[in-house]
Amino acid sequence: MGAQSQSISAVQLLFPMGKQLAQRIFLETLAAIDVRHAMLSKLKCQGQVLQAGDIQLPLSRPPRVIAFGKAACRMAAVLGEILSGQVESGLAVGPAEPAKRLPRFRYFVGGHPDPNADSFAAADAALALVSGLSADDTVIFLASGGGSALFEKPLDPAITLGEFLQFNRVLVRCGLPIEQINVLRKHVSAIKGGRLAVRAYPARQLTIYISDVPDHLPSMIASGPTLPDESTAEQACTIAAQHQLATKFPPRIRERFDQGQLEETPKPGDEHFAHSSYLCLLSNRDAVEAARVAAEKLGFISEIDRNVWDIDYQELARANLASLEALARAHPGQPVCLIAGGEVTCPVTGPGLGGRNQAFVLFAAQLIAGQKRVVMSAGTDGRDGNSPTSGAVADGQTVSRAQALGLDPKRYLDESDSYSFFRSLGDTVDIGFTDNNVRDVRIWLDFGM
Repeated sequence: MGAQSQSISAVQLLFPMGKQLAQRIFLETLAAIDVRHAMLSKLKCQGQVLQAGDIQLPLSRPPRVIAFGKAACRMAAVLGEILSGQVESGLAVGPAEPAKRLPRFRYFVGGHPDPNADSFAAADAALALVSGLSADDTVIFLASGGGSALFEKPLDPAITLGEFLQFNRVLVRCGLPIEQINVLRKHVSAIKGGRLAVRAYPARQLTIYISDVPDHLPSMIASGPTLPDESTAEQACTIAAQHQLATKFPPRIRERFDQGQLEETPKPGDEHFAHSSYLCLLSNRDAVEAARVAAEKLGFISEIDRNVWDIDYQELARANLASLEALARAHPGQPVCLIAGGEVTCPVTGPGLGGRNQAFVLFAAQLIAGQKRVVMSAGTDGRDGNSPTSGAVADGQTVSRAQALGLDPKRYLDESDSYSFFRSLGDTVDIGFTDNNVRDVRIWLDFGM
């Protein structure tokens, strides 16, 4: 018997440990997309030049650094290491205090999923930091997911934090894809949609980003403070009208949408981006590929799902399961693993705790009830919706275990309370904040028995 066959047999014998195997694949995925490792492998400082992938950035004087998003503090710390501390000044706004503070940096703890006072203060500080620069100056932006809430300032200075909180809460609970939500955000923000880059012009600018959006939409990361915006004010008004959102906005913001008074964002080709360069550090594709490799190391025949991922969570669960069944049929009697990524849409329908990942697993658990299959879905940032966990894992016995405890999966799903469901079963995926965010990872296992 070959090494591959021996590995497969070992996995078959471990079916009762299927949920633990899925979590092991996820943890190995997180290790493979470590921010520090990615930055050290793609960034080198040689003399007065920073080599960032294929980009050569002259540093005739120490750069200014602005980091925003869930990975902000981690990215700033590693960049400081690469630059040997040679930074003119900087700021970082993330969801928590940094493990270690860098000299000449200001730190802000922004709000997520809703902005807070520090979100506004960080945006004010960033605009001040890049104002009045010359073509001899350099600004390095470190962008990651979550920046849309963590880093914000209304374009209309009369709009209060309370009003903006109401606006943001409508958006994050409406169930629209993130790219549509961010179109709305960009057109009421003083920093999003490229406006921060406009303020930094004519300085040389480099944006190093960790993508939590579809690969073809980098300008949606943190709502794109430093990238030209392809969307338009007209599109923003149309989205709000089509989904009856404007009526839920506070009056001062609703009026701008109703009267079509949104200011346009700077577009591709605008001269303010002439000195701007961009480097993608990590993306969801890196995560799903790492998960595939991790599954194969355990002995699974592994494949990345070919479906569109950014769709309704129930629709994707059915599509994933069909792909898993096809993979299992192609390899009868052998354990297989299907990997998917992206971010499903999942409207909030009740007052409970949870997020799109746990809702996905709760729905999928009902599809695999009684089968020797496992499904797991978790966010790479360590948080899922309004819950304190990153996701959940289920197998073919989850529904029967729940029913024995008097738990009705459908009721918990309807009440958007998937966290309480899985916490009762001990099947949440608890990893804590990761200082990273490359969207979600979904793992499906079939043990071929």
